[in-house]
Amino acid sequence: MTNIVVRTERGWAGHFICADRCLFRRNTLLECGDTRIVVSTVGLLRRLEGGGFRTTDGTHYFETMAFHAKESDIRYHDADVSRQVQFESARGIDELDADDRANTMHETVVQEISNRLQGGDLFETTPQEEW
Repeated sequence: MTNIVVRTERGWAGHFICADRCLFRRNTLLECGDTRIVVSTVGLLRRLEGGGFRTTDGTHYFETMAFHAKESDIRYHDADVSRQVQFESARGIDELDADDRANTMHETVVQEISNRLQGGDLFETTPQEEW
């Protein structure tokens, strides 16, 4: 039996505390049975002063991460950033003029996680200690 993955594109950033300053934001919710995974890509982080852009993590201008979704009684299942999901695909781009590559990176991660969900992977995680 094949597990069905339902994909929902959402219009807000899925992670990153400074996402409101990012010009590039993608957020995809993947649902398979009781498992919900948020794939989030952010990039082109605007500097507060002086114009231009800065990296999101000290190295990359675009980054993709994935997390289990928080349990919610409403339809908006946002990322539980204490439950990161690991994947094999590329997760960062260190060039500025790369929004097309960032879209491809995001899609590649979505496909990898979808394939694993279809294969029965539940992406078991242990919540990280709170900071």
